[in-house]
Amino acid sequence: MSTDILVRAPVGLLPVVIFLVVLVYMDSYKLVSLKAVLLVIGLGGLTALVAMFINGGLLDLLGMPIKPYSRYVSPLVEESLKALAIIYLFRSNRIGFLVDSAIMGFAVGAGFALVENFQYLQIYSTASFGVWIVRGFGTAIMHGGVVAIFAIMSQTLTERQMKINPLFYLPGLAVAIFLHSVFNHFLVAPVLQTIGTLFILPPLLQLVFQRSSRSLHEWLELDFDADADLIEMIDSGQFSESKIGRFLEDLRGKFEGPVLVDMLCYLRVYTELAIRAKAALIARENGLELPVGERTREKFEELHFLEESIGKTGCLAMKPFLQIERKDLWQMHVIDH
Repeated sequence: MSTDILVRAPVGLLPVVIFLVVLVYMDSYKLVSLKAVLLVIGLGGLTALVAMFINGGLLDLLGMPIKPYSRYVSPLVEESLKALAIIYLFRSNRIGFLVDSAIMGFAVGAGFALVENFQYLQIYSTASFGVWIVRGFGTAIMHGGVVAIFAIMSQTLTERQMKINPLFYLPGLAVAIFLHSVFNHFLVAPVLQTIGTLFILPPLLQLVFQRSSRSLHEWLELDFDADADLIEMIDSGQFSESKIGRFLEDLRGKFEGPVLVDMLCYLRVYTELAIRAKAALIARENGLELPVGERTREKFEELHFLEESIGKTGCLAMKPFLQIERKDLWQMHVIDH
């Protein structure tokens, strides 16, 4: 039994890992660290364990045969759990562009597939190599692919939102559940279905990477210039004549003078950190890695201190002139780790 597992395990477990490694390698900006990928794989594995528990309970409760259950119920359960993992990453600002949404999505699916296939290895260790080729190159890649599609669609719909409407997640979830269900129907021979998955998914993700790379490059150029202009405006003494300066002046009657000063300091520190994050991304694009440095850490400490000093009401009042999008919060995470 143990010999059978050792022989079949690489076929069942390695393909999805290799596919994920290729995705990470394709990321020229290195938006996702190896540590983050490993943690997200673990998160995906946890969703697989939860799914096994829920599926087992629902099978007993519904009394359905395994085939219709695997076609209509398990895709709903499993994709919903994997989607929750991605939503957590969105909410904690770990995802900012299509590239990292694809990588993080596939990593969740890879973790799910690794745990699921490991369990199958224990139960069906003597199954033929054909079965493990389908599970390793087909089912496992499918798990990663549908979560990546969910993450990509969700990122596309929510990238300019600060407070994300939960309804924006539903289209991607519906597509993921549908594709998972279609895969489990095996409308064609399993081997042909596996080949089809391998032919369709890589070009699709490559297209996403190319589009995201162009979008990220354009965003870096435009936003870098805007941030630099804002710092220059603050230093030049002409800030009071700007729209943001007038906005702060309008707040004078609502907040005390020291709070307004802290707001201006917050704006400057935040913009300096944003420039630092963009410089780090530009360096990564050219194969360099800029160290965080003690000064950057001090800036983050100052930013957190100013947030506490300004208070929740003051932070809410600043949002209109900060015009923070999820990309801006994500770029802070790029250097705050």
